[in-house]
Amino acid sequence: MQKILIPIVLLFSVLIYGQEEATYSKRVLEDTEVDLLFSYYDQDGDNAAVTGGEGTQELTDVTSTIVVKMPLNNDDVLTVDVGISAYTSASSSNVNPLDGDFNKAVNPFNASSGASKSDKLIHFKASYEHSSEDRNKIVGASLYAAKEYDYSSVGVGASYAYLFNEKNTELSISGQVFLDKWKPQYPIELRQGFFDSRVTGTYSPNFTEFSDENRNTYSVSLGLSQILGKKVQGSLFADIIVQNGLLSTPFQRVYFGDVNDFFIDDFQLADGVEILPDNRVKIPIGGRLNYYISDAFVVRSYYRFYTDDWGITSNTASIEIPIKLNNVFTLYPTYRFYNQTESEYFYEKEAAVSTLDYYTSDYDLSEFISHQYGAGLRYKDIFAKQRVFGFGLKTIDVRGTMYNRDNGLDSFIVSLGATFVNVN
Repeated sequence: MQKILIPIVLLFSVLIYGQEEATYSKRVLEDTEVDLLFSYYDQDGDNAAVTGGEGTQELTDVTSTIVVKMPLNNDDVLTVDVGISAYTSASSSNVNPLDGDFNKAVNPFNASSGASKSDKLIHFKASYEHSSEDRNKIVGASLYAAKEYDYSSVGVGASYAYLFNEKNTELSISGQVFLDKWKPQYPIELRQGFFDSRVTGTYSPNFTEFSDENRNTYSVSLGLSQILGKKVQGSLFADIIVQNGLLSTPFQRVYFGDVNDFFIDDFQLADGVEILPDNRVKIPIGGRLNYYISDAFVVRSYYRFYTDDWGITSNTASIEIPIKLNNVFTLYPTYRFYNQTESEYFYEKEAAVSTLDYYTSDYDLSEFISHQYGAGLRYKDIFAKQRVFGFGLKTIDVRGTMYNRDNGLDSFIVSLGATFVNVN
């Protein structure tokens, strides 16, 4: 980790030192800005991976985030992003459906009340950007850390953007590294010392704990943005993402078709947990096209093609049409379409056999089509006339989105965001 941090510190030092002799230029960011973000998410379905592809997927998540953007001088901006996400999951509660009570009746469609039912994810990100005096070059670096009960992550990133052709064209490249670590939580019946008198027969799953608890992710992104005319702007991007380490989720059960079934009440005990390759390469390629129709209408479109070496290919297409109602309010309806093919390692419940090398019943890796519908309303006051604790209210965004898959997963999310600017 020191080998990664030292170059970033040196980069910061060089950038800051380079400012000392710079002549005056317009500030990249005039004043400190604060973004307050809040969201509420709810989902339901019947294909929980925790219970081998069959069981409740009920989950609620509440997330709060604060983002502070601070100009350090004319050319440099520091951004700090801190957030906490608290969720309650009926699905993950069934990592241990008994909750220590060996007399209760259990089944995969009911939530338990154990410790695995809820958790919190805390994240922190700090990013630094330096713009050249002519504003044609932007260099950035970032640090990231996140922690929840059974998972932790640290990351670093760097980026470079070059604007030319009178700033009508922008080329960019960025890279990120995430070093993650699991604290594996296996299904209760696979842990040493498990016993329940209601199990008939000899329950002896073929299970071995994972020896590698690390997951590493490396990504490189290339981007090209071009102003194509007075009313049209387009951009293209291509990424390559390489992952290695423990890419399986330790608490997601699998049931084999060639192994006897064992139950406690209506809850089937695991034959094992999902086993996936310890390497994965992902390649998304896509673009955006924005068309200005009039002062009242803009069309924003997006398309992405994705492929990986686990056998998944997908297509994503979305459209957003901001409608300016007046000088301060904008309505923006949105629609997103997505489809994907099935991973070669995906099997429905009891379709896999124990002699396979890799297998999962996680429906996120199955074939499906999804639709997402939403709308938002934005309030924007460029003069920030409304004041809160000395900060002017610049924007408020309220958005609602409905999502559904053709395999039965449904969800909705409501989000609220507000931007304040220092006007003192």
